[in-house]
Amino acid sequence: MSSAKNATVNITRDAVTSIFIYALPVALMFVYFKITGQQPWNRAAGETLPFKAPAPVENVFKNLRTWGLPLLTLIWGIIEFSAGLYKNKWNKNEAMLDIVCFAAPKLVFRPLLVYITLLVFPYVLPGQQNAFSWVPFWWACLIIAVADDLTQYWYHRLHHQVPWLWRFHRTHHSADYMGMAMAGRQNFIYTIFFSQIYLTSALTYLGLGYAALFVGGVKSVITLSAHSSIPWDRPFYKYKLLHPLAWILERTISTPATHHAHHADSMDDGIGYYKGNFGNMFFIWDIIFGTAKITRQYPTSYGIRHYKEEEWYAQFLWPIFKSKKEGSELSADGPMVADLEPSNNTEAVAQIKVVPQG
Repeated sequence: MSSAKNATVNITRDAVTSIFIYALPVALMFVYFKITGQQPWNRAAGETLPFKAPAPVENVFKNLRTWGLPLLTLIWGIIEFSAGLYKNKWNKNEAMLDIVCFAAPKLVFRPLLVYITLLVFPYVLPGQQNAFSWVPFWWACLIIAVADDLTQYWYHRLHHQVPWLWRFHRTHHSADYMGMAMAGRQNFIYTIFFSQIYLTSALTYLGLGYAALFVGGVKSVITLSAHSSIPWDRPFYKYKLLHPLAWILERTISTPATHHAHHADSMDDGIGYYKGNFGNMFFIWDIIFGTAKITRQYPTSYGIRHYKEEEWYAQFLWPIFKSKKEGSELSADGPMVADLEPSNNTEAVAQIKVVPQG
């Protein structure tokens, strides 16, 4: 079987499995209601939080999609810069790209898309506003977390495994350094079609806004920390007492070790694995679909080896603006995928390979 056909078979098989995973939290919720005799849909319900947080924390949470998340990101970024974790790799072009990718979605794309979608929903789903506000908060969080993150896993995976999609995601991998800025470093088209924007808007309209915000907040913290240059997971691997916890942690959520491997510029060292480790909040998708590699180590180099330091505007706004760098994937006559290893373009990712630790 050719590698291209093999990749198609694997994607189709995993997509069918995903349908059952999407449905599982909803099925479990109704089984729980059946066992306990609860019928929450028969009583009036409103959006409330089932816990009380300190006023400043609650304020940040309720404003997560406006100023809350940017504030958390800014604090994280200050810590990274203060520790000198970007070293001398943040030149003018890279800095401009990271800043634009951070600011534009939050100040322009996301507010505009949310505004438009909330205007459209009353026509697409008439009479359904707050229709699911009866769903208990924690069940809503579970359903949303699975639906949102599994969808993003597929969105991410396909941009690596379908050659013509690669250039829309390439910007995220071009930097030869890691840091929280990498979480938002994306081409504008990748951002515009990002599912979470529309899912959050739809869920808010349907009455699950608080749960969507909560899941979004937790996911943002995990995603930022997985991209961060701060190796917060290192103590879990260093101390033998924590190894059982590390085993669970690294198979549940994305950590710096597993996600940094995805951003490595090579797989020659046995650590880098840009053919897999696609998970964003949950790493368990990679475990289930055989796209995971766990080594508890960090790559020595990042980025893409054929990176030509394309202009920040070309990386952010391709294909509207093309790069002037000859031979670049983002240039007018550039290749679709300029990879040194042709098999990376069409080959299905390898089966799960977990390196045991002593």
